[in-house]
Amino acid sequence: MEQASAGTGWTLWKAQDETLARHVSVLTFASGFPRIPEVVTAARAASRLTDPRLAQVFDVEDAGDQAYIVMEWVSGDTLSDLLAEGPLDPARACAVMAEAAAALAGAHAAGQAHLLLTPQALRWTRSSGVKITGIGIDAALAGTGLANASDPALTDTRDLAGLLYAALTGYWPGESVTTLPAAPRTDGEVPAPRQVSADVPANIDAVVTRALHQRAVNQAPAILTPAAFAEALAGVAPPVPLPEPAPLPRPASRPGQGGQGGYGGAYGNQGGWPQGGGYAPSAGGYAPSGGGFPPDPNAPSTWNVGGGGGGGTATWQRPYQPPARNTGSRALIGVVVVLVLVAVAAAAWVLSSGLRNGGGGGSQGGGQGSSSQGSSHQSGNVTVLQPKGGQSFNILGSSPTPEDPEDQNNPITGKTPAWQTQHYSSPDFGQLKKGDGYLIDMGHDVKASSVEVNLDTPGAAAAQLYVSDTTSTTPGNNWPQPGFTPVTGQSQASGDYTFHITNPKAGRYIVIWFTSLPGGSESISKVTVKGTSAG
Repeated sequence: MEQASAGTGWTLWKAQDETLARHVSVLTFASGFPRIPEVVTAARAASRLTDPRLAQVFDVEDAGDQAYIVMEWVSGDTLSDLLAEGPLDPARACAVMAEAAAALAGAHAAGQAHLLLTPQALRWTRSSGVKITGIGIDAALAGTGLANASDPALTDTRDLAGLLYAALTGYWPGESVTTLPAAPRTDGEVPAPRQVSADVPANIDAVVTRALHQRAVNQAPAILTPAAFAEALAGVAPPVPLPEPAPLPRPASRPGQGGQGGYGGAYGNQGGWPQGGGYAPSAGGYAPSGGGFPPDPNAPSTWNVGGGGGGGTATWQRPYQPPARNTGSRALIGVVVVLVLVAVAAAAWVLSSGLRNGGGGGSQGGGQGSSSQGSSHQSGNVTVLQPKGGQSFNILGSSPTPEDPEDQNNPITGKTPAWQTQHYSSPDFGQLKKGDGYLIDMGHDVKASSVEVNLDTPGAAAAQLYVSDTTSTTPGNNWPQPGFTPVTGQSQASGDYTFHITNPKAGRYIVIWFTSLPGGSESISKVTVKGTSAG
């Protein structure tokens, strides 16, 4: 046997099962180890679990100091190994953790819990994917087993969220000792993963927060069980790209090579798929198609077998001929395309002429949740104006810290992820400040007639628009400040919301000022400003 790891009073060995010719893990105990009964009980309970994502328990012996446990030997990389070169892509992190959560949900349904999930207990194997080791056993060894757990489901849910946090950021937020660096803490609490890594999408960040910190986010409740965690992950996980398809088999290089029955192919060509690449089954074995030419993999008509199986010689069909192209049809299609393009160009010209002659008026709808504060200013040619940039607008403190500075220009450029405020403990910013803002820099003075904002957080935010020629503020918690003129009343904004400005004011800067956030946070994915230049 080969020692794999050890702790106070126990040793884990890598051994060979001579009967079944496989590697196994053997857990043995030092003489007088006080928790042998608890560990043996946990192992016996774990042996009843059959999910292949949970490492199996094969045998348990409880003869005092001679007690031992035989378990599945799990190779592959631990989560710590996977993070050696940095955090995982969010799609891969969610895929791995969704599997782990589903496996733990099944264990809980059977009355079992892990209770000590760490990056070392989660492995990824190329042959079987996710593997979780030590369910119930690791906690019993450490003295934190089922008998000492007040809420096993909550314990495993928080640990699952901690593993996802580590996968997304590279930092471990739990208290267990691991090889990963500890997550930073503020007032004893780790920040949200998105505050550590800007690459974490806001919806995934919210799921981690709901499970790890046990609080509601964006009106979604705290997550209390592994099953709920798996379900929440399934709702936000980015799609994982499909693997590249396997290449098609090479066609036969020599005609007339028949099969011999059975399932050869890759195993010596004894009747399975032929070495030469035949594509059709026949009675008694598989043989290539006929005619002296290899079959075409995309044409079933070339897959017919001329001769029987069982070692007979196949006859060969004529070579595959691609269908002739219908040049007349192609020419007709080309004419139709040209006519359609001409019609589209004519319609565009007519529309643009009508707009030039009509003074630029337009509908005032802002989409779902649009404001009804009245019609916007219609003098001049109202057009979509391109802002120069956007930024977080935080006036609190002598040296205000911008919120989500990495993404603050994304609502202007349309890139992802969306800009997001910090998460506060309540809609009124945890009573830390009076409000929070997003500042749009137009680059020069404009008269905005409307501002459309795409708000991604469920629920309504209390917000108001201000115009200014300066970004200078007096540090503190005072708002509005000199130089910032309100141009709309306060609205309850949600979804794709349009602020209509009935009396436009000239100014270079437009501030979206929030005084209440749904669920304690808000995010903006897109800003569209319409109006006229005031230059």
